[in-house]
Amino acid sequence: MLTTLENSIEEQLHSLDNLQQEIARVIVGQKPVVEQMLICLLAGGHALLEGVPGLGKTLLVKTLADASALDFKRVQFTPDLMPGDILGSEILEEDHSTGKRFFKFQQGPVFTNILLADEINRTPPKTQAALLESMQEGSVTVGGKTLKLPDPYFVLATQNPIEQAGTYPLPEAQLDRFLLNIHIDYPDERDEVEILRSTTGASRVKPSPSLDAEQLREMQKLVREIHVSDDLYRYVAALVRATRMETSGSDTLQQWIKWGAGPRAGQALILAAKARALLQRRLAVTREDIRSLLLPVLRHRVLLSFQAQADGVQMPQLIEELLAAVPEPGRD
Repeated sequence: MLTTLENSIEEQLHSLDNLQQEIARVIVGQKPVVEQMLICLLAGGHALLEGVPGLGKTLLVKTLADASALDFKRVQFTPDLMPGDILGSEILEEDHSTGKRFFKFQQGPVFTNILLADEINRTPPKTQAALLESMQEGSVTVGGKTLKLPDPYFVLATQNPIEQAGTYPLPEAQLDRFLLNIHIDYPDERDEVEILRSTTGASRVKPSPSLDAEQLREMQKLVREIHVSDDLYRYVAALVRATRMETSGSDTLQQWIKWGAGPRAGQALILAAKARALLQRRLAVTREDIRSLLLPVLRHRVLLSFQAQADGVQMPQLIEELLAAVPEPGRD
């Protein structure tokens, strides 16, 4: 069985290699960001990309869509956007042969493989909540009827920092439905020079499709086959439980955390770690997989206390304290 799985991985990941190469033709640098987006695709989860305007968040998602053969739609979230603009609505039509009128459902942009929810925190909570069912259940209920969405289905949402004017923080229930919160930083000097060179010339690079829906579904099945030891299951559970006031053994974490992560955080961490192992052609999850993905998994699921904010504590510092407070498996 092991040899069969290894052969299947090699066959399926060849197209994934091509996908990464096509993305790299357009996106300069940002390798951790691209890796985390691919992890979301392989794990079947949604991604929230956060960064200040002008860092290429929208371009990154559009490039991913162009480099795959998946159906893609984009919705620009604005203060006047309504739920029906995303989900679709029933329209009144007339049968010209009989003169009878009837309602027909016209699908909205949510009926796609990849939905770019651009600047999702620019629209009020009523419209943000329109995506809750689709993100969790992969379906949409309209007029008492439940309609399945295409498979695979991903919401790749971008948002500007919530401190900026005209933004509406996403509710915790919706944040929890994003597998990873991917933070995009400013490029380093060499990458910024290359960005200027590649984006101000006469020619523009367009990636070629290199991955279709069937191939992606097969890769998602392979992710589920990746092995996780019992020690790592317990380690993930201990990390998540250490973020909660009732079960945390660290006085520092208890002072810094107002609201801890729920069980979905542990599920996200395991699935993301499996996807990372598959990306690196491994059949088993390691401690490094867990540690490297802890920040994007917990960044949007743990609420810092007022004391932590007053002390200037940021999530990376909290993650360091969390890793120090929870012993790794096999180590005292």
